Amino acid sequence: MDTTTSTRVVVVTGAGTGIGRATARAFAGQGATVVAVGRREGPLREAAEGHAGIHPFVADITAEGAAEEIVRTAVGAHGRLDVLVNNAGISAGGPLGTLDRSVIAPLLETNLVAPVLLTQAAVPALRASRGVVVNVSTTIGQRGWPANSFYPATKSALETLTRCWAVELAPDGVRVVAVAPGAIETPIADHMGLSPERREALRAWQLAHTPLGRIGRPDEVAWAITALAAPDAAFVTGTVLPVDGGALVS
Repeated sequence: MDTTTSTRVVVVTGAGTGIGRATARAFAGQGATVVAVGRREGPLREAAEGHAGIHPFVADITAEGAAEEIVRTAVGAHGRLDVLVNNAGISAGGPLGTLDRSVIAPLLETNLVAPVLLTQAAVPALRASRGVVVNVSTTIGQRGWPANSFYPATKSALETLTRCWAVELAPDGVRVVAVAPGAIETPIADHMGLSPERREALRAWQLAHTPLGRIGRPDEVAWAITALAAPDAAFVTGTVLPVDGGALVS
């Protein structure tokens, strides 16, 4: 299938808010058909408002059979799949000595297991379209985050999968890339259980380690995702692109 002349079909997970919402809207603005996946119907409908190309699909990506259902729905409704964006993620944790299975298991299931199963389910359709997988990680995974080690560990693993899958799927014409955001203005911190004081301290730490001196916007990450997924990026695979205001190199 020729992605330059046909309407591309894109699946974006975690599309109700933040980076996922901005990404769904960015692809729709380019004329793509977007299956916007998330756990809550309300935010998905808000994401789709004013964007006819966005089709909300309520699903918990960690549920049994969810990966196959998402791909089956996208291909069944729209005839193809060109881009899979593994964006959904959760952040939680604490210092060593406070971690237990109730913290570790949801992080693994959402940030690592679900992208593996969803990508695996999508591969046949992506082979047919010579499509693209875009994984969303974090630049913290390439540095260090005191007292919150397990979240970036799951994202570092996703970057390793990005490189491995890029080599594995290259003979089929499927590209696999990743975008690693730094400090971005998203609701993810709202779900970390931090006190207002700790959230303020986290923002101060992020700003102090971001050379451009500000927090990034979701649409700036969405630009990177759509650029890496574009047909013009056909010779780019296996790369992890930081979108972090220079934090990684500071």
